[in-house]
Amino acid sequence: MTIHLAEHYGICFGVRDALALAERIAIDEPLTILGELVHNPIARERLEELGVKQGALDDAPDAVTHRVMITAHGSSDADRERWRATGRVVEDATCPLVRHAHGQLRRLVEEGCFPVVIGKHGHVEVLGLAGDFPGAAILETEADIEGIPEQPLYGVVSQTTQPIDRVLRLVVALRNARPNSRVRFRDTVCRPTKDRQEALRKLMGEVEVVIVVGGRNSNNTRELAQTVRAAGLPAHHIERAEELRWEWFEGIEHAGITGGTSTLPETVAQVQQRLMEMAAQCEVAR
Repeated sequence: MTIHLAEHYGICFGVRDALALAERIAIDEPLTILGELVHNPIARERLEELGVKQGALDDAPDAVTHRVMITAHGSSDADRERWRATGRVVEDATCPLVRHAHGQLRRLVEEGCFPVVIGKHGHVEVLGLAGDFPGAAILETEADIEGIPEQPLYGVVSQTTQPIDRVLRLVVALRNARPNSRVRFRDTVCRPTKDRQEALRKLMGEVEVVIVVGGRNSNNTRELAQTVRAAGLPAHHIERAEELRWEWFEGIEHAGITGGTSTLPETVAQVQQRLMEMAAQCEVAR
């Protein structure tokens, strides 16, 4: 079995920098992260070993440490100021590309647009984007368009880790459903997400099965697995190399590996190494 690694995969610079900041602070003093810094259980375990506490963004009185951290997914300005008002020191690990999406939405609202955020209902990044604009609409599927109030002018941005093809389809659907309105769209899907999606499409043309590595609660990792399945290929979403199963590779000559934007490089390397060992063992057995 030949193993193919996607050209782009794994942790993006925003997640990498957020982890590095948290680890650097935790070495010097107690720290509470307001939510899940990254959707990755292995990274979470690493932080727990440093004594990092986990809190909730909407529970300002409950943090047990003086220093707290906003996650890479960002937050509303209102939540950030609410925490500062408690007297805590607020470290902000918001990814610069998420911050860019916030800026784009704010500019659209200042131009008179009704705010629309394309993304997953309840996702922390989406909640942060919409949080400063009461009444902002969340658009996850075409069915959500019916609930968006009629407005003369819409301003649309996207959760940074959404598949760009889906985002563009939803923008077209909104325009078709509101022919008498204008829709201003700002593409805020981040470059690392696009790179991983494009690399995955190339990988799928070379393999018979794809192993997608990353946290099960990572939205962009799940999106990668769904993309593979939608193309008619089997995809197995795992968090660790130990989850690999022999039966997934029976009769397989070409297997691919990719990882979401919160997946550590060492985790992907461990999966690749385990797959190589499995392939070698099969060859010996023959």
